[in-house]
Amino acid sequence: MELDHLVYATPDLDATVAELERRLGVRAAVGGRHPGLGTRNRLVGLGGRSYLEIIGPDPEQDDPAGPRPFLIDELDRAALVAWAVAVTDLDAAVARARAQGYDPGEPRDMSRRTPSGDLLAWRLTPPERAGHGGLVPFLIDWGAARHPTEDDLPRVELVSLTVAHPDPGAVRPALAAVGATAALTREPAPRLVAELTGRAGPVTLT
Repeated sequence: MELDHLVYATPDLDATVAELERRLGVRAAVGGRHPGLGTRNRLVGLGGRSYLEIIGPDPEQDDPAGPRPFLIDELDRAALVAWAVAVTDLDAAVARARAQGYDPGEPRDMSRRTPSGDLLAWRLTPPERAGHGGLVPFLIDWGAARHPTEDDLPRVELVSLTVAHPDPGAVRPALAAVGATAALTREPAPRLVAELTGRAGPVTLT
């Protein structure tokens, strides 16, 4: 399994995109809208088949029936809230994780339209079920779909990804169950930390 993407959620997508452009020196590409969820996203490549997803409310959609994903409705600032690892057989990956004592949740179908109007479809485990408040990644399977990184995204370098927790040993089994690789450190409060390097220099996202 490999890192698919980091999720940087925000209550104001346009403002966060502008701030990241100032800090990283690149402007995130338009991703698309998530019908029914009330969100839209912008993307920055991280090298290979990995990317940064910046996701926030979509003012052109009606308010969704329930809360927006990734705790967007509760945020007062942008935050690194989740990450995803790519798998080629989602059902098998879920079964392996459950056999090791970690349940990532039932896979669900997702889709969005690209800026060119093409339908992009994929499957994933529920991000809200990701263990330890998003410190454990959710799983994503793109199947035969075109991966977002194939669209020549503006790119920065991902230097490191760190999972911080007051008790790292409590998180380690779940990370192993989904085949996730990240630095694991002890800190007073749980958080994800991504170190990036862009045209404007190093940037830390938490």
